[in-house]
Amino acid sequence: MAKKTVKKKNDKGFFKFIKWFWILFATGILSVALLFLLASWGAFGKLPTFETLENPQTNLASEIISSDGRTLGKFYLNDNRTDVSYNDLPKNLVDALIASEDIRFHEHSGIDWYGTLRALFFLGKRGGASTITQQLARQLFVGVRSRSKFETIKQKAMEWVIATQLERSYTKEEIIKMYLNIYDFGNNADGIRSASRIYFGKEPKDLKTEESAMLVGMLQNSSLYNPLRREELTWKKRNIVLSQLAKYDYISESEKDSLQTSDINLNYNPESHREGIATYFRMYLQGFMNRWIKKNPKPTLDDERDQWNIYLDGLKIYTTIDSRMQQNAEDALAEHMKNLQAEFFHQNTPERNPTAPFLELSQEEIDGIVEKAMKNSARWKKMKTAGSSEKEIRESFTKPAEMTVFDWNSDSQEKDTVMTPLDSIRYYKTFLRAAMMSMEPQTGHVKAWVGGIDYKHFQYDNVIQGARQAGSTFKPFVYAAAIDQLRLSPCDSLPDTQYCIETLKHGNMEPWCPKNSDGKYSGRMYTLKHALANSVNTVTAQLIDRVGPKSVVSIVKNLGLTKEIPEVPSIALGTPDFNVYEMVGAYGTFVNEGVYVKPVMVTRIEDKNGTVLYEYVPETKDVLSKDVAYAMVDLMKGVTEGGSGTRLRHTFATNQTVYKEIVTGYPYEFANPIAGKTGTTQNQSDGWFMGMVPNLVTGVWVGGEERSIHFRGLKYGQGASMALPIWGLYMRKNYTNKELGISEEDFLEPEELSINVDCTKVKEELQKEVDSEDDLDDLDF
Repeated sequence: MAKKTVKKKNDKGFFKFIKWFWILFATGILSVALLFLLASWGAFGKLPTFETLENPQTNLASEIISSDGRTLGKFYLNDNRTDVSYNDLPKNLVDALIASEDIRFHEHSGIDWYGTLRALFFLGKRGGASTITQQLARQLFVGVRSRSKFETIKQKAMEWVIATQLERSYTKEEIIKMYLNIYDFGNNADGIRSASRIYFGKEPKDLKTEESAMLVGMLQNSSLYNPLRREELTWKKRNIVLSQLAKYDYISESEKDSLQTSDINLNYNPESHREGIATYFRMYLQGFMNRWIKKNPKPTLDDERDQWNIYLDGLKIYTTIDSRMQQNAEDALAEHMKNLQAEFFHQNTPERNPTAPFLELSQEEIDGIVEKAMKNSARWKKMKTAGSSEKEIRESFTKPAEMTVFDWNSDSQEKDTVMTPLDSIRYYKTFLRAAMMSMEPQTGHVKAWVGGIDYKHFQYDNVIQGARQAGSTFKPFVYAAAIDQLRLSPCDSLPDTQYCIETLKHGNMEPWCPKNSDGKYSGRMYTLKHALANSVNTVTAQLIDRVGPKSVVSIVKNLGLTKEIPEVPSIALGTPDFNVYEMVGAYGTFVNEGVYVKPVMVTRIEDKNGTVLYEYVPETKDVLSKDVAYAMVDLMKGVTEGGSGTRLRHTFATNQTVYKEIVTGYPYEFANPIAGKTGTTQNQSDGWFMGMVPNLVTGVWVGGEERSIHFRGLKYGQGASMALPIWGLYMRKNYTNKELGISEEDFLEPEELSINVDCTKVKEELQKEVDSEDDLDDLDF
């Protein structure tokens, strides 16, 4: 009897346990269902609409693309993000993501119930439960995880609902693509493409397995697993991802062991507006895009914006810049300017020049320059805006402060120092500035653009913002007018004697009697080819007198030089100011058979979906006949054959060490046809070189920020020493890369050339008319 009573009690207790188990289980199921239901009704927060799910808003950086398909840089505010397609993701990256984050990704519909139950039972100690789709939902719509447990539960419920909606709207491949594109990998690396480029200097498709593993490891927490700050911790996390790949047979055990012993091997390439390649060009392009946006509203009005935004809309800007030639240009300029600057410092020690870096200025004039620079500085403007008094502002300029300044001799071209802001103004004045631009004359496509020596520290763009005296690089425009209007030939000759244009002629207020650069007159007859090659001022003066300044100005305007030019004879020697951009465009006309093509930098603009928003239309103008243009090219070939540009070709018999000190990279020993013109202004304030081959025209300018900052003499201060070496180095680098297709052929001669350019024939004809060869001694060919 007692046994039966005990048995009944046990049975009753068992059934009671079963009953409560099912009650609790059902309650749990109903609670989860209710949680889902409430979340789907929006009780825990507004859910994205179907339209929003189909088109989630993400800020996309606008991408600047070179003519050879490389990314030059991006425009962005906070999100440096550029989408990549699933097909551009390497298999090892996708495998690492699935193995590490969501091994059942292809089996669930947004929620991994097995993982969820495991996480609940083991309290997360054996892994979390968030699927890739849930993580995408959090990145797109939910936001940062709250520290409040109640809020966390609500967020989790919203993630579940949105994840299931995402799974119905997108394929698995699209979800992976979206997740890797949206994630912030730190250090301005928004999205997998930026991360791949910034941390490893390559496109995602080129990532190695161990590199993909590191980036996937960062997905858990990019701040914690930051390879720049916590390399060892990031290395360990990468190895965990590699273990997961081996665990699920994506890689072999031996491959895992080998990869885990390797270092991270970062190739850090920061992407910012002040770093990277083509910085000056990118800043010019920013202005170009802002002007374009004002003239081109969006085709359909956006709820928030009716204008394109280069920082948010993911525009693709296709440019004419060739990344390889751009790098060559930047390297050539830096290589020469470092050497030239060293000599400039040498000449401007306190012992050699007490007013360094200025020459021939009084202390009052120097103080005026420094005062102007101080008032134009960012410090002055910022303090004035903040309400500081002038006395307080001036005092701040005399207080020593820690700062990072430009330095050619540091590997990073920067050094940390302590100096007053006033001293930093003087310090930066000591650096010579430079600019160069390279253009394809037939199309106007600009292939390289370097506006200065270092954008981070010298943001003034000397390619297009700066205008300086052209010096002898202006003379070809005078010669072009003479050949065009007077039908002269490069072989026609004029005497090298003092020549004056009298008062009131051509607008002269007083007689104009220019001297040659050495102050001497040979008395000899010079062919135009010889006179231009050697920059004989007296011959140029005779030419502008014969054609008149008005004719020269007319041709110059047609060649794209927009600055107002006085119609006076003195312009013949290059007194007007021009920028490198317009000078290259003008010289391109000579190579392009007399047709001016306006330089172009942007060929096409697309929106993020690939819709073409803009395509450039070439702007051209017939300026010179083919014969005149070719005659001008032939004239300027003489500059590199026997004039101021001869050092591009020959090894001088004089002390070569001296020339190596002056001309970086000398001897160049180019053997192909080259046309060009050097230019040097008064007091050596500006040095120019314009160099041309059949399919590339390049202009180089070098000088101080102020005209009073210059070399004392012509040895270092002439265009052949300051600017020409940059062209020589640049072209030598270009010719090394045959893929660039830079021509080494001769310039194309018109089929029926009506202008004689073969001066040897002139000499032979003259020889027949005289009794002895000595009678020709006064004529230089």
